Amino acid sequence: MSYILGISAFYHDSAVTLLKDGKIVCALQEERFSRVKQDKRFPGKALLACLDQAGISLADISWLAYYEDPNLKFERICQTYKNNFPRGALAFAQNYTRFAARKNVSGILASELRALFPGVVMPPLYLCQHHLSHAASAFYPSPFQDAAVLCVDGVGEWSTTTAWHGTGNQLEPVFEIRFPHSLGLLYSAFTYYCGFKVDSGEYKLMGLAPYGEPKYVDTILEHLIQIADDGSFTLERQYFDYEVGERMISDAFEVLFAGPPREPEARITQREMDLAASIQVVTEQVMLGLARKVKAATQAEHLCLSGGVALNCVANGKLARSGLFKSIFIQPASGDSGGSLGAALQCHYEKSGLQREADGVEDSMQGAYLGNDYSNAHIEQNLRQLNANYQRLDPSALVEATAAQLADDKVVGWFQGRMEFGPRSLGARSILGNPRSEHMQSVMNLKIKNRESFRPFAPVVLAEEAHHWFDLDQPSPYMLIVAPVQPDKREPSVDDVGYVGIEKLKLKRSQIPAVTHVDFSARVQTVDGKHNPLFRQLLTSFANRTGCPVLINTSFNVRGEPIVESPEDAYRCFMRTEMDCLVIGQFLLTKSEQPQWNEDTDWRTHYALD
Repeated sequence: MSYILGISAFYHDSAVTLLKDGKIVCALQEERFSRVKQDKRFPGKALLACLDQAGISLADISWLAYYEDPNLKFERICQTYKNNFPRGALAFAQNYTRFAARKNVSGILASELRALFPGVVMPPLYLCQHHLSHAASAFYPSPFQDAAVLCVDGVGEWSTTTAWHGTGNQLEPVFEIRFPHSLGLLYSAFTYYCGFKVDSGEYKLMGLAPYGEPKYVDTILEHLIQIADDGSFTLERQYFDYEVGERMISDAFEVLFAGPPREPEARITQREMDLAASIQVVTEQVMLGLARKVKAATQAEHLCLSGGVALNCVANGKLARSGLFKSIFIQPASGDSGGSLGAALQCHYEKSGLQREADGVEDSMQGAYLGNDYSNAHIEQNLRQLNANYQRLDPSALVEATAAQLADDKVVGWFQGRMEFGPRSLGARSILGNPRSEHMQSVMNLKIKNRESFRPFAPVVLAEEAHHWFDLDQPSPYMLIVAPVQPDKREPSVDDVGYVGIEKLKLKRSQIPAVTHVDFSARVQTVDGKHNPLFRQLLTSFANRTGCPVLINTSFNVRGEPIVESPEDAYRCFMRTEMDCLVIGQFLLTKSEQPQWNEDTDWRTHYALD
């Protein structure tokens, strides 16, 4: 019996993954426990929860796998400053000690582990390069024995884009694009310019794009990025400042687009919408070009995706419908948290030499339900401590009561089973609503999520019904593919004339307006019930009541807050917002029956805006 512990930490979204004989036991992100969004610190709380869930100690771990090579990363930092000398020399001198300290990952990890487990000997350390961790996280859990693998992000050590050919238990490199040429950083430059937070607000930019017109595509292609015939690309570096500066963009970028960046939280104008639409078009073009390049090199029938850019669901949808590949698997934790999984899996196959099982149908991510579960006894004890009022129902009665509330346009917090791994709530820690309501998007954005009104909500749909409602010909269990709403489900005569930007929200576009974006698209999650049977029962019950097998599914949190992890987190979020009901384990809570909720400070100040 062999346990491998994978760790990603110190840069973005720290996480741990535990493998037992190559199978995923659990995977958890530190932010869910620390309540700090995208927490990058050593994932001590997640690690303790992981070992506790498995019922083992650190002494049982055979290998500790870290998701990147700190020496190569330090080499890239030093070389970048050298290449840009004398610009940034003072900043480099001021930060050199911090940069150099991070080289000693072995010492840092040993120190953190000694603090948690005094006297325990640290397991041997395996270092896995950043993009190999991404590639391993995408290919090894996929259902494919043979697949092309594409990893696209900001930057790892040197790589920003890598392609691989996965066969059996091996990953062979095909090509790479190196820093400072980065599609992820190009997209983040526009995230910054449009006034959103880098490494957090990119999904807002994607959601904003359909409100605009791609007026700046030619400008971007003429000045910012050069795309070769084979799909590779380079950036025009004079327009960017991320190499050694403190901003994503240079003054030349501002001159090119005739103005300074939008101030965070300022009013969003048509200009930002058009910029978002333009960079989205370019991103899709680049991703299709890269996919063609790796297809030509590998002749593989299937594609696996990972890296932060793989969370661009619109581009994924275009890839899925391009016909380049028979099917696509996207790692649900495509960002750095998934690096903990990839490093552990790469270590397993490299050290054990064992063969890998893949049946061509089912991935091994277990629906991404890889976190903590809470028993009904534990939940009830917590509810009593919180003085909550609740009723306990058997599962079938619980499902029927919840479906009735949803059909009556009530907003429901849904907390069931093991927590999801990755950025999406998939029916374990979710807020649910009625997609048929014309007002639900506005209600949930402003009264529940406390976030910008333009942001769309995602539909969750019974798998066998998905093709009736969306132009989708493959499963999308991880909510990572955007697809158009089927024409026969759209309103027959939607006329945009006279509606500009956010005003487009006023138009009812389909039979499910709350999850239909202004371009008739939707970020779809399909549910077959294999890993979430109660969630499927809820969808079925709602469909029986309404004729609609679709619900709104958004993450159980408010803006700036990590997704809730514990029953206490769920009840707190429920009481702070205008949710109507909370369904947690076998317990149903109604807001009007709860005691008065009082806090000494405004909870909106607890979380930094994303």
